[in-house]
Amino acid sequence: MLSFFKVGNRISEELLEQIAAALKQLEKQKGQTFGDAKNPLLVSVRSGSVTSMPGMMDTILNLGLNDVTVQGLAELTSNEKFAYDCYRRLMQMFGNVVMGIESYHFEQLLHRLKEKEGVEQDQDVTAVGWKLLIDEYKKCILAKTGLDFPQHVYKQLRMAVEAVFKSWNNQRAQIYRKINRIPDEQGTAVNIQSMVFGNMGGNCGTGVVFTRNPSTGENTFFGEYLINAQGEDVVAGIRTPLAIVSLKNEIPEIYEQLFAVSKQLEKHYKDMQDIEFTVENNKLYLLQTRNGKRNAQAALKIAVDLVHEGLLTKQEAVGRIEVSHLDQLLHRGIEEEAVKDVLVKGLPASPGAAVGQIVFDADTAAEWNRAGKTVVLARNETTPEDIHGLIASEGVLTSRGGMTSHAAVVARGMGKPCVCGCEDIRIVLEEKCMFAGSRVVEEGDWITLDGATGRVIIGAMPLREARMTDELLIMLNWADEISTLKVYANADNPEDAKIARQLGAQGIGLCRTEHMFFSPTRLPVVQRMILADDKAERLQALSQLLPMQQSDFEDMFEEMDSLPVTIRLLDPPLHEFLPNLEDLQRRHAQLSYDKDGSDLEKDEVTHLLRKVQALHEANPMLGQRGCRLGIVYPEIYDMQIEAIFRAASSCIDRGIRVLPEIMIPLVGHVNELKILRELVESVAEQVLGNDKLRDCPYKVGTMIEVPRAALTARQIVAHADFFSFGTNDLTQMTFGYSRDDAEGKFLTHYVDQKLLPHNPFQVLDTEGVGQLIDLAVNVGRFVKPSLKTGICGEHGGDKESIFFCHLTGLDYVSCSPYRIPLARIAAAQAFIQYGVPSEQKVAQVV
Repeated sequence: MLSFFKVGNRISEELLEQIAAALKQLEKQKGQTFGDAKNPLLVSVRSGSVTSMPGMMDTILNLGLNDVTVQGLAELTSNEKFAYDCYRRLMQMFGNVVMGIESYHFEQLLHRLKEKEGVEQDQDVTAVGWKLLIDEYKKCILAKTGLDFPQHVYKQLRMAVEAVFKSWNNQRAQIYRKINRIPDEQGTAVNIQSMVFGNMGGNCGTGVVFTRNPSTGENTFFGEYLINAQGEDVVAGIRTPLAIVSLKNEIPEIYEQLFAVSKQLEKHYKDMQDIEFTVENNKLYLLQTRNGKRNAQAALKIAVDLVHEGLLTKQEAVGRIEVSHLDQLLHRGIEEEAVKDVLVKGLPASPGAAVGQIVFDADTAAEWNRAGKTVVLARNETTPEDIHGLIASEGVLTSRGGMTSHAAVVARGMGKPCVCGCEDIRIVLEEKCMFAGSRVVEEGDWITLDGATGRVIIGAMPLREARMTDELLIMLNWADEISTLKVYANADNPEDAKIARQLGAQGIGLCRTEHMFFSPTRLPVVQRMILADDKAERLQALSQLLPMQQSDFEDMFEEMDSLPVTIRLLDPPLHEFLPNLEDLQRRHAQLSYDKDGSDLEKDEVTHLLRKVQALHEANPMLGQRGCRLGIVYPEIYDMQIEAIFRAASSCIDRGIRVLPEIMIPLVGHVNELKILRELVESVAEQVLGNDKLRDCPYKVGTMIEVPRAALTARQIVAHADFFSFGTNDLTQMTFGYSRDDAEGKFLTHYVDQKLLPHNPFQVLDTEGVGQLIDLAVNVGRFVKPSLKTGICGEHGGDKESIFFCHLTGLDYVSCSPYRIPLARIAAAQAFIQYGVPSEQKVAQVV
């Protein structure tokens, strides 16, 4: 495929010769000839990428038909209507995929024909009608491209193969690869298959089956089919199909054969299969099989069941879980008592609940999403071109299509709620509205989708968070048995700590104490402390904050009884606790011109303005914050440390085992950590005394977030019991990026242009930031083998970053509470893939 793009999107003569030779073999096997007037061989041209990308690349069916061979097909099958139906389908697909004509031009012509013939379904159009439509399609192709539809079948084949190769780089495929982290260089094959026909009459049909239910994971045969149709009719949602169980009554021998071979394929591949099939004249043909897409809960159930059935080991089951899909797991649901107005009901195609303002096209969905609105996308049926709208939407609603339609498959893969085949609604794009009986829903109206039941509800319903499922708990237990890397939580209050422990956190890796100061009752006290004119006034404010902090820490220790709690001392610049400078300047100007204003208020605003101006910094992220603040104003850190040990003392008295780990932030020089460790030890001895010190095995460490700290780890480790890598700031300082500015201005461009493989704030930069981490860990452990190491930035919940942490030999990763299940699975997968960390494997990943 790479050679195809290198030579200007054209296939070589050598490849054409290989295709022609293979086609001769196919002709021999089929007893038909490609382009023959009386016994024509027809083929499909399909993509075949290594990683399944359903609907993202293009397919062309019925290739080999022209004005001559269509007559031969009609005579051969004694079915003129069927032959010309196939020909018009080829023209429509070829015109769209190969010649670049928007599909709605063909759809409009088809709609007019059906109106003229007075029919609703495609299969009711007459042979004469199809011939008339073919003439209209030819005119359309010539008008839009200046070219005739190619009558030479080998020219059709070459153009089709080139078009499918090119579809690897269409917009929807690029977006899909980006969100699923599929390498662009992986490429695709192009498959040329002989055609079989499901649209020859009542003893023909086509469909899609899954060997298990892809929405629930239940071991039930699941799928849909249509009689007298081609495969595109099912997956495109053009007609609403029948459940596969109906085939058991309609053609029982085909159903039994399909069921048996499907189970055989599942056993062979040891995974749920997604199978496309066609029945031609009561004979079953399998077109393709692949591992089926499924939502996260279904994936868990299938994996657990396959272990219990003896097809998989526990390690194989854990290794198969798509970590990125676990965010779906705690699916939200609707508070049932609030449901009053169910508009309509469709097929429950993908579970979960979504609330948003309804829009009717993908571009509007993406535009409104960028503007900060939550949207639900409603379409007659989605196509792969709608991918950007699906990504931007909370959920998807379609009036046509079934459980295996494009909308259903893509929504399930993304973990978004979806209701399909809602035939009681009529969407009018021109008027930007949707009709359901006598009711009208206009663009911008709020609706709620229930993907679990298929309900469409008027208004924004309150949602409830989902619970942990039995299968997830089983899988997480298996993961914990496998992994060596522990998973901690970033939690700033007892409520988050409680959730984290319920989700399996093995400790708190980061408690940001500044977040405890932002409550309305505490902020005025903090501001008094900052605005104090002298140390005595500052100490008075700190004495009020002390019991508040102590209470917080007691609750945290109680929730995490017997588990480590890492508490970071105050980190941000003090001005962040004060009003905005520009707002104060405006208020000061207003009061200066207001002759009737209160003198007291003017004095207060003036004093506050002066203090904010005095604290103002040109670059606050590199200014007086972190340990620098604690060194200049040691009484602030003194209060926090005292609160920690007072809380520990109280908990010890109540029989709670406490394991506090005090983190000194933003250390860049060994002397900063040395002086603050001495402060911690002094306060600990004063508060706990010798007896309780034995019951409180605390640690003192630092957050490595300044590159110099990593480079001088040999000196710093002498005063540290642990290194916690703050990868958010470490990434900023290593790259020299301001995260807020970079993500808003140029990072997206860098990633799109492949200057960077990923956004480094989402996926750890192993080549730069990773080398600093690896250096600090290796040097630190050389000096102090007992050194505890972990990361506590957002990378702690990212799979690729977790793999690097495992390979580097870190003890733990710390992430937000709801990403703990994801991190536990990823930690196990890292061990499954790489085993015990070693220097050679670290070098490989870096």
